[in-house]
Order: sequence, then C-alpha cells, then structure tokens
Amino acid sequence: MSVISPARTTTVDYNTLPANTQSAFDRLMEQADHTANAAEYEALMTALIAITGITGVRYNEILKCACPCDCGLIFDADAPGLHTVEDPQGYNLGRLQCPQCTDDHPTGHAE
Repeated sequence: MSVISPARTTTVDYNTLPANTQSAFDRLMEQADHTANAAEYEALMTALIAITGITGVRYNEILKCACPCDCGLIFDADAPGLHTVEDPQGYNLGRLQCPQCTDDHPTGHAE
C-alpha cells in the first residue's frame, strides 16, 4: 500500500491573503522583528507559519519578499536563491528578495 503525502505549500502570495490575515501577518511580523526574547520569536514565527499555511519551513522562520516591486511572496527564510536587500536593523529580521525577484531584478547590496 502506498502512502500519499500531503502537498507542501512552500510559498504564499501576501497579496492574495484575506485582509484580516494580512493585518494579522503584519502585526505578528512587526512583533517578531522587535522582540529580544527567543521563545517569543519562535512562538510568533509559529503563528505566522500557521496563518499563512506554509509547510515544510526548515528553521521556523518565514519572510515576505522585500523587493520594491509589488511581489508579496512569503517564503521560508532558508530557501535557496534568496538575495539580501538589507541586513537586520532591529533584533531579528533581515530583508530578503525571493528567488524570482533576485533573478528578474536584484536590488540592495551584493552578498
């Protein structure tokens, strides 16, 4: 008997999320960026992953594409092909471009 694995959702488009989910996402990301408490950061990231429906996140950290275009892709912060737009300014979150934007129009500083 074969076992069928559930499909993985590795990215989500922020622009297609319902307005209340976008609002919750923004609020939780802001909190995650400014907390100095590791346990709180982990809990906030767990909540963010749950509300977006992303699965298979390697180190329990997701980000929204920081490209100046209107991309809106939310992705695993450990995904391959990401490009640093800006190093972390607060406690936790750097700003990364998704692989598609990196290929199409890289911005920010070189790594």
